[in-house]
Order: sequence, then C-alpha cells, then structure tokens
Amino acid sequence: MSLQCGIVGLPNVGKSTLFNCLSNAKAQSANFPFCTIEPNVGVITVPDERLGVLAELVHPGRIVPTTVEIVDIAGLVKGASKGEGLGNQFLGNIRETDAIIHVLRCFDDPNVVHVDGSVDPLRDKEIIDAELQLKDLETVENRIRKVEKVAQVGGDKQAKVEYEVLTAIREALLQGKSARSVTFESKEEQAAVRGAFLLTSKPVLYVCNVDEGSAVTGNAYVEQVREAVKDEGAEVLVLAAQTEADIAELDSYEDRQAFLAEIGLEESGCGRLIKTAYRMLQLETFITAGEMEVKAWTYRRGWKAPQCAGVIHTDFERGFIRAEVIKYDDYVRLGSEAAVREAGLLHVEGKDYVVQDGDIMHFRFNV
Repeated sequence: MSLQCGIVGLPNVGKSTLFNCLSNAKAQSANFPFCTIEPNVGVITVPDERLGVLAELVHPGRIVPTTVEIVDIAGLVKGASKGEGLGNQFLGNIRETDAIIHVLRCFDDPNVVHVDGSVDPLRDKEIIDAELQLKDLETVENRIRKVEKVAQVGGDKQAKVEYEVLTAIREALLQGKSARSVTFESKEEQAAVRGAFLLTSKPVLYVCNVDEGSAVTGNAYVEQVREAVKDEGAEVLVLAAQTEADIAELDSYEDRQAFLAEIGLEESGCGRLIKTAYRMLQLETFITAGEMEVKAWTYRRGWKAPQCAGVIHTDFERGFIRAEVIKYDDYVRLGSEAAVREAGLLHVEGKDYVVQDGDIMHFRFNV
C-alpha cells in the first residue's frame, strides 16, 4: 500500500531539514528560497516497538517494519494558485499526496532569512491556506458548471449529489474555510468529495518547528497556532528540526536516547511525527510472526480479514477461508503461539472479522 504525506510550507521554514531527518534521501538544504525544486521522496520506517518485543520471543531471521512515503515539496509563495513562483508545480505535487504535513516556522533566528521578512506562523499558515483554497475554488466552480444542468434538469441522481456537495464546499471556500471543514454523512456524498480531488479536503498535521529550548514546552508562536487551528480538527506537533538533525547524526541508539533525555524528551520528534502521520492516514498494522520473519503490514482502519489478507497477496483474498488471530498482549504474556493455542486464546475468524491494530494473523486460503 503506497501512501504519501507531503511536507509543505513557505520557503526556509525547515521543510528540507525535517525531511532529511526523516529519510535517508538527502534533500538539498540552503538559506534561500526554492532550494527544493523537484519533490524528494523518502520511504520512512514507521516505529513500532511491538516488532522488537515479538522478535525477542520468536528469534526470526529478520524484522520487517511497515513504511509510509514522505514527499518534500518545493516552498510555496503568495500567488501560487495563479502560477506565481513554483505554484503550478507545487499544487500538482501536493494533489498527488494523501495527507499534508504543514511546517510552520516558530523560531527566531536572524541568520535564517524569512521570505516575508519576519516570523509570523499565522500569516504563513494563512498564505498557504488561501492559495490552496483559491485553487480548490477554481476546481469546484469548473466542475459545478459541468454538472449543474444535468443535476437540475436530468434524472441523474449521482450528478445531483455531486452538485449539492460541490455547492456546499464552494460556500465554505468563499468564507475562507477549507473543504475538510464541511462534513458529509452518506457514502455517495463522501465519494463525490473524493472524486473532486481537492487540496483542502486532505487531512493536515501542523508541525511547529521551534528552537531546541522550546522542543519540550513549545513557545508563544506554538500557542498562537494551537488557538488558530482548534476548530479545524487538525493535529499540532512540536519539534525542533535542527535538533532532530543533530540527533540523526548520532550513530548509536544509546547515544540518541541519551541526547533526548538530556533535552527532556522520551521520543524523537521525527518518531512522533511518523506515528501521527500514519494515524492521520487512518492506517493500522497487523503482524505476521514466524521463524523466517516478524513483519508489519499496513491496512486501512476498518478493513475486514479478507481485505487484509489481500495486502499480503491477492490470492489470499481471492481464496480466503479463515483467519487465525492472536492478540498481541496474549502472545507476549504467554510467550509463544503454542502457549496461546494451548490456552484457547487463538481465535478463528471469518470474512466479517474487522482486523484490529496489532493483531497477529495467519490466513488460510485455497485457490
């Protein structure tokens, strides 16, 4: 399952520094706008402590974590919706992603220039919000013109639903709100939203890039951001990108943990960001555990057993018979699959079983 989060923001807010921390790919990072011109893509490992715990019990040949793709997208400026700067390219790149990681500069540093001359994360946020909303308004109005007559005169039920959805979104956009601020209940309405491929309908995580001294508690800039987004249904995460870069340079796990402890953190900001992005995409993990490997598999929250079987191989879904499920806590508490079976805690589930995060699965199939 290939899903992407796009890192966006104005030039020089720390996007590429953050991307470099997250990925082995090294995006160019320099003190001037438009340093990142082509989107850099990194395949990022999702931290999951459960895999290490299971490996201690199973002693597999290898551990295979799950991943998510992070895309570092060129910095945006005012007027991007009309093609200013790298606007068209920026908007095209972000349209292809599944979620947005919006980096806001929340630190003062006279040695790092700001494209607008001063540090103001709310102004920066509004610039990007406005450009994405303007582009979405153009998209919505073009689509409304195409379906309006069919929806109002013809008997096309789908066109009527699409017209009503687009009209509601247009009203929100005209009020300076994003498409995700409008909620729709029916599957038909939700499908119409997805079919519009709107930039502002994507889930968003605001990352406040602070100085090292504010990495634990945040600062006044962070509080401004939290207040501004409290009604958006979006998450806010605080990290110090330059500090994360310093941590990433350390060779050993012990050294990195010691560094984190020294500044008062239990987990790196990058680790928290990856987990939050994974959750934001409504992704969860089931696990297969054996002598060959302990492996994490990504699936959409709410998927049933046959769909999850298909993540491993399409034949597993096509010929699905049943799933043998062990709860992670039971496996760890009893120490082995054999002990779980003996205790009667291995569950045999059918096609309607909704897989839960952390389930240890074995699929039976016949093709």
